[in-house]
Amino acid sequence: MVYQSEQIVERLFRTEYGKLLATLTKLFGPSHLQLAEDVVRETLISALSNWSTGEIPANPTGWLVQVAKRKALNKIKRNHMMLRHHHIHVLSHNSVEDIDAFFLDDEIKDSQLRMIFTCCHPALDTKSQIALTLKTLCGFGIKELAKALLSTESTINKRLYRAKEKIRKTQTPFTIPQGSELIEKLDTVGLSLYLLFNEGYNATGGESVIKKELCLEAIRLAKLLVDRFKDDHKLNALLALMCFHTARFDARIDDKGTIILFEDQDRSLWNRDLIHIGMGYLKKSLHDTVISAYHVEARIAAEHCLSASFEQTDWQVIHDHYLLLGKLKPNPIIQLNLAIIQSKLQGVEKSLSLLDNMAKNDSLKEYHLLPVTQGIFHMKLQHYQKAKVFLEKSLAMGPSNKEIAFIQDKIRECENMLPKS
Repeated sequence: MVYQSEQIVERLFRTEYGKLLATLTKLFGPSHLQLAEDVVRETLISALSNWSTGEIPANPTGWLVQVAKRKALNKIKRNHMMLRHHHIHVLSHNSVEDIDAFFLDDEIKDSQLRMIFTCCHPALDTKSQIALTLKTLCGFGIKELAKALLSTESTINKRLYRAKEKIRKTQTPFTIPQGSELIEKLDTVGLSLYLLFNEGYNATGGESVIKKELCLEAIRLAKLLVDRFKDDHKLNALLALMCFHTARFDARIDDKGTIILFEDQDRSLWNRDLIHIGMGYLKKSLHDTVISAYHVEARIAAEHCLSASFEQTDWQVIHDHYLLLGKLKPNPIIQLNLAIIQSKLQGVEKSLSLLDNMAKNDSLKEYHLLPVTQGIFHMKLQHYQKAKVFLEKSLAMGPSNKEIAFIQDKIRECENMLPKS
């Protein structure tokens, strides 16, 4: 029972944390972001305590909302003078009915939009904006933030502290910006949701390769933005990209949660309805003279989704789009993908040559998927001893638990193919 309640609280933490925090920030004001976080944390602790010793409510989300409202009202009563001193926007009588209005569905959605833009305040540098968005709206832990932003946990902690202090001292308005300021912030907002989805798609830790709740939360927030800013083509392309990747979830892992390589996936398990929805957003995104990285990534994902089989994929189209993506967003991971695609155009040996050169790149020296790829390609050439060396090397680079299981399976395959001594 305790384990089940912990699982439910963890899932709700991902899906409801941002909603509750945004609503309470509207209630207390952004300068009291820490106060809002305290109420949300206390609410989740209450849930874990109550549900581990009693029956889990039929509507856990509703239970959380009610507890959060009660705790918020108590905070207001206890801190009334302090809140008034800081000109916090709390209705004058602070009644239960007043607070109820903050938790209506429409108000929650509007509060989340405001929260996104509050986190993306121009007084903060871009990385701080993204870190604060992922922490407050999506419940990212420090370790997850460090991975997403290619930073250290110590640096992330300092960055979050400075960001909250900046918001507190500058009395940041809890509003949705207009005009050119809106466009500038939307780029940062989009990047935050992109990183959120990526963390769910390739989870940093835990027992699962995919954290579906993170991906679905990224899609929900992206949909919220697209509904509000229908003519923003980058957001439409981003949402299309998320739909295409999510459509393949059920084929990425087997019944035991083990990774299935892309070329071995059962395409009948792909969600065709979600692919169709993604195509709709992709079409909406194309009415623009400017092509973003989201457009190119969505086009690559669409090509995969629409191909009848792995073998029938138009790899030249995929390759050309990756070349364009490398110009729009140069980074070594894109170069790694290009090297992999070369195996379909010029053979596995060509890819291995490119991968060997990439291994000299300092930015990839701790990236475990590089030696994993080298190992799998050597297996294709029946170079099992070499493959085993690369696969064992990758195990020392901190892969997730499920990735470790996958790599170990491949090592055993190599050992079974080696001559017995």
